[in-house]
Amino acid sequence: MSPNPDHAVTSTIVATGGTSSPTAPATGPSPTRPKGHTINTHKVRWEKAKPTRDGRKIKVIWWSGVEPCTVLDHVKVRETSKRVTITLYEGTAANARDVACIEIALQKTTTVKLKSPLGKRKIVDGARS
Repeated sequence: MSPNPDHAVTSTIVATGGTSSPTAPATGPSPTRPKGHTINTHKVRWEKAKPTRDGRKIKVIWWSGVEPCTVLDHVKVRETSKRVTITLYEGTAANARDVACIEIALQKTTTVKLKSPLGKRKIVDGARS
């Protein structure tokens, strides 16, 4: 019996070293570092910001796209006595002008260093303000 064309069929495909397999996706966000020199650079909202135990670094997690079409360009950190504002900037790699990328959401993470420990300061998303 053939499947009903009115019913959705879903599958999960994970790229691993150039091959794909129908296995569960990797857990956790993919670590990334700012690469700079992107085109169409813009602010990106992040989902979570987790300070390290000593409060000297903050791990920022956000949803993004596939490189080289979506690349972390730079991170701006502004510290005051009451808040730490973290703004992520993404763009397209300059050498990817004629590259086609699949449209899929990927969770990414980057870690920023603070000038002084977080303490009781509030962490704010600079793309939301």
